[in-house]
Amino acid sequence: MSVVPNHLVIAPLLVPLLAGIFMLLLRGSATPLRRNLSMFGIQALFAVSLSLFLTLLDGQILVYRVGNWPAPFGIVLVADRLSAMMVLLTSVLAAFVMLHAIHGSDRKGRQFHALFQFQLFGLNGAFLTGDLFNLFVFFEVLLIASYGLLLHGGGAARSRAGLHYVVINLIGSTLFLFAAGTLYGVLGTLNMADLSGQIAALPDADRQLAQIGGLLLLLVFALKAALAPLHLWLPGAYAYAGPAAAALFAIMTKVGAYAIVRFYTLVLVPGTQRLAELVPDLLLVLGLITMVLGSIGVLASRGLALLVAYMVLVSSGTLLSAFGIGGVAAMTAGLYYLIHSTLIAAALFLLTDNLAESRRSYRDRLRPGPMLPAANLLGGLFLMLAVAAVGLPPLSGFIGKLLILQAGLASQWMPLLFAVVLLTSLLNLTAVVRAGSVLFFNTEPNAMAAKVPAAAFLVPVMAFVVLILALVVYAGPIYEFVRATAEQLAEPALYIDAVLGDTQQGPGP
Repeated sequence: MSVVPNHLVIAPLLVPLLAGIFMLLLRGSATPLRRNLSMFGIQALFAVSLSLFLTLLDGQILVYRVGNWPAPFGIVLVADRLSAMMVLLTSVLAAFVMLHAIHGSDRKGRQFHALFQFQLFGLNGAFLTGDLFNLFVFFEVLLIASYGLLLHGGGAARSRAGLHYVVINLIGSTLFLFAAGTLYGVLGTLNMADLSGQIAALPDADRQLAQIGGLLLLLVFALKAALAPLHLWLPGAYAYAGPAAAALFAIMTKVGAYAIVRFYTLVLVPGTQRLAELVPDLLLVLGLITMVLGSIGVLASRGLALLVAYMVLVSSGTLLSAFGIGGVAAMTAGLYYLIHSTLIAAALFLLTDNLAESRRSYRDRLRPGPMLPAANLLGGLFLMLAVAAVGLPPLSGFIGKLLILQAGLASQWMPLLFAVVLLTSLLNLTAVVRAGSVLFFNTEPNAMAAKVPAAAFLVPVMAFVVLILALVVYAGPIYEFVRATAEQLAEPALYIDAVLGDTQQGPGP
């Protein structure tokens, strides 16, 4: 194996890290120079992420040994189909979100661009790391950056939501350390490829302690994924964050879902049969509860941003329910839905900001306001995104939910799964129809005239719409890729051999 693909594994970390450091050296708020450099960094990140993605299409697994220390003693970065897909999705999301931010919202704080780059560094590190301690480190990096992005622009409501977000995630970080310390004390390793074999070789008394550490870790990941009853931090944090931050946060819950999938398939399935049997049912049931609670929140929302935040919660529950069904078909459906839900959430947050700017003092409140200029364009974008988010045909949300329901036909939870998915889809449809009616048809005669949205301001939303349409047009190839990814996840020995065996892909620099 050549050296170039090996270095591609660390490139998605180095690019945003160096860009963030450089942004810190350029003191002051957003300027054309900072914006251009930030966009250049994101474009470079997209280039290396796409190159890594294409390199791994044949199914190989690349291992990067930092400092040339072999696993499990040294730090390793590991890239397979799943991690490459998540890194590429993050870079695409970042590109369009930054394109929105540079039209003005980045000026509301001094270090927006540095925080944005460090957030990307933490996200990509979480997707590529091969051990639990560095997963904790990257979690902390992305959380610290997200604290700053959440508070970007200030305001009482944003500060309250930020405080709640910080406290909850600090508790999660503390539990993460307890879990990692327990596993290391019992097993002597935190390398994920090494953990499963170590757990399987433990005597029964020690194995129970390791299982407790594993359950504690899954609790932390469930908190990151906003799985009920650990979901209360999400609606306020996402609704009150700035539009660019909220759109980037669309990938945040996916980090928790990714960690659950990675830890479950890599550590629990080969290492501990008891937890491997327990976790899927827990994920499925709690995911369905999350969908119901999120749908109630969608119906009760009085602002469009809060409505979208609760829809993110519903999508998180749907995703984890798919993973809880178990099997390659369900994992395939979940991965397709993951891509769809990330793009939809980001697009809706950016469109919400466009509508709020256009409605002036009425902002995103769901009450009659001024007649919107360019209502056909804005209404068309809202209709398309709403249809996709709810899961109506023929858009990607329908395909994702149909795949999940098909995968659930053989599950013992099939009646409950069908009932909850169909009921929550109906509730969400009711909520978005009401919101669309208020925004585009119910007008206040005495309201101040709405602003005409700038064409450049709508470009990122339209770009997301194109990507969502591509998920439908190219549903066949995308399905084949996510199915191959699910099949790779179903064979953890491939990952373990790549990290620990003789098939390692050569040393780092």
